[in-house]
Amino acid sequence: MPVLGVIPARLGSSRLPRKPLLPLAGEPLILWVIRRVADAGVCDRLVVATDAREIASVAERAGHEAVLTSSDHQSGTERVSEVVANKRFKNFDLILNVQGDEPLVAPEALRGAVARVQGGDPIGTAAGSLDPALAADPNRVKVVVDARGRAVYFSRAAVPFDRDGTGAVVYHQHVGVYAYTPDALARWVRLAPVPAERWERLEQLRPLLHGVSIGVALCAAPAAPGVDTIEDLHYAEAALTGQLREVSS
Repeated sequence: MPVLGVIPARLGSSRLPRKPLLPLAGEPLILWVIRRVADAGVCDRLVVATDAREIASVAERAGHEAVLTSSDHQSGTERVSEVVANKRFKNFDLILNVQGDEPLVAPEALRGAVARVQGGDPIGTAAGSLDPALAADPNRVKVVVDARGRAVYFSRAAVPFDRDGTGAVVYHQHVGVYAYTPDALARWVRLAPVPAERWERLEQLRPLLHGVSIGVALCAAPAAPGVDTIEDLHYAEAALTGQLREVSS
């Protein structure tokens, strides 16, 4: 199944303005995301989908492909859908959406999300382990999965809830990556919004609560946080700087 990778990146982030262009270990954040996905070797073609000429130019100057999209999209999935509708990308059987603020996304998560769709799920995603001490952090999205590895619910709250205080609850942190067939992607963007996606500010609740199954690849390693806050940016800076030192040594 030929895989088209799309990295949606918008300039107008409310919490971190101009987030994709923020400097990270000496280069714009978006370039780290592009390289991370490209190096994983999962995609047959990779493109940045953005509403900003500045972001597209950064990607193109580094030798990567970029497509300018509408500034009216309400989610990354809508932005990806516009790219997929372009006739230049009609020959792909599987779409991989990696959010533009995931510079530390694990290759295992990318491969796992794709594998869920190859195995029959209309939508695939991934999750890593999460320290229970971090479960209450609303910036770390949790997912509950059923016995077949499919999502039951996503939340910014600590789910499942440890009612008896046993400390034995296992939490799974959602990773900002989605794989889908073109048909599943088209269905997602046609669906009406659901209240829970507005309450939680989680777009994946729309297809889930409309009955579209989402397969979740569970990764053993802790999920690296996406960059949503200045603290996340500092964490990513330290992690990437450490990785660069290891390579140079």
